[in-house]
Amino acid sequence: MQEIRCGECHRKLAAVRGFIELQIKCPRCRTLNHLKAPSLLSECPEHLPIEAQKCPSPPLEACSQA
Repeated sequence: MQEIRCGECHRKLAAVRGFIELQIKCPRCRTLNHLKAPSLLSECPEHLPIEAQKCPSPPLEACSQA
């Protein structure tokens, strides 16, 4: 589980597992903490742009043994 702490006073606000978006108000300092989970889609190879999927080296040419 991941601890969620206030960004202002660092009080522990929650322990969560798997959240997308979370808003929680700190009872100590009254700061509204807004957290979003990092996107996993941008890190997956199948979701990369077409240019990023191309191999950096050109394909090998066939040998001609004439």
